[in-house]
Amino acid sequence: MKPHFSQPADIKVAVVGYGGIYNMGRIHLQDVQKAGMTPRAAVELDAERLALAPKDFPGIQTYHTVEEMLAQSDVNLVILITPHNTHAPLALQCIAAGRHVVCEKPFAITTLECDTMIAAAEKAGVMLSTFHNRHWDGSVMKALEVVRSGLIGDIVRIECHMGQWNKPGDIWRASKSISGGILYDWGVHLLEYGLQLIQAEITEVTGYAKCGFWNAQTKWQADTIEDEGFAVVRFNNGAWLSLCITHIDANPKRGMFEVTGTKGSMVFEYDSHEIIVRDADKTVVTKGKNPKEQWERFYANIADHLTKGEALVITPEWARRPIHILDLADQSAREGRAITARYR
Repeated sequence: MKPHFSQPADIKVAVVGYGGIYNMGRIHLQDVQKAGMTPRAAVELDAERLALAPKDFPGIQTYHTVEEMLAQSDVNLVILITPHNTHAPLALQCIAAGRHVVCEKPFAITTLECDTMIAAAEKAGVMLSTFHNRHWDGSVMKALEVVRSGLIGDIVRIECHMGQWNKPGDIWRASKSISGGILYDWGVHLLEYGLQLIQAEITEVTGYAKCGFWNAQTKWQADTIEDEGFAVVRFNNGAWLSLCITHIDANPKRGMFEVTGTKGSMVFEYDSHEIIVRDADKTVVTKGKNPKEQWERFYANIADHLTKGEALVITPEWARRPIHILDLADQSAREGRAITARYR
């Protein structure tokens, strides 16, 4: 891709979604500012939240709708910080207007949405990416270092698990139709970790789901996310990955990410890890802290891609891979059979 801009400051950025949980709109604009780009506009339906944007970024343009922003602003790059089921339609709208787009993760909900977005961006000649900032989490960077060193041998399996026994909240992430399901939040991060480590083609996905336990106790009722979602992914190099996100586990497993190799294993929490290997007849356990995350590399790469033509790290094709897994896992859970993966 040829550079679109001579310097990062020429990249004028809008966020769609300001305030709300974690103040993500403000955080994204602060991050693009650190990468040298220019916060230009904020779009938000809630008037009280929108009123905060000019206080945080004096002079910023504010809009209540994406249509207004696209028609009236000279924004070049749009960041979508909206519910999951809006990512595809909003991205397609911005792409059609000739804007570069970054979607908060997950990229979309279905494989078809991903493919439609990718095709539209290619046709329009604009950049499309997903905010996989956790691509640079200290935990996965440490895991990559250990795997590449050969310390635990060849990867046999990866097990990802999060959750405990607790009722889903009333936020939109607990709605199946809005969020995509229980696996679409942290599950996307954990899959992206695993895909960095198992560099092979996905061949088959099997999904399982327990539904209905919490429904009557949530505002979403029948549209409540699964009580537990479970997926198993096969790869063409013989490795496999399992993912479990749960709201019904009274005995949560230790670690959120475990890698088993032919010579040893690694168990990761977010900040720490254990490496367990066999030395003759002894088991040797090494404990350590994970390096600090490097989330700033995401927007630094976006700026370098648009100004210098450097390779995009989080390509839309890369972001499609975990969504394809989740899409097939959902289909598999409904149909009670394994589903063969499909490739572009």
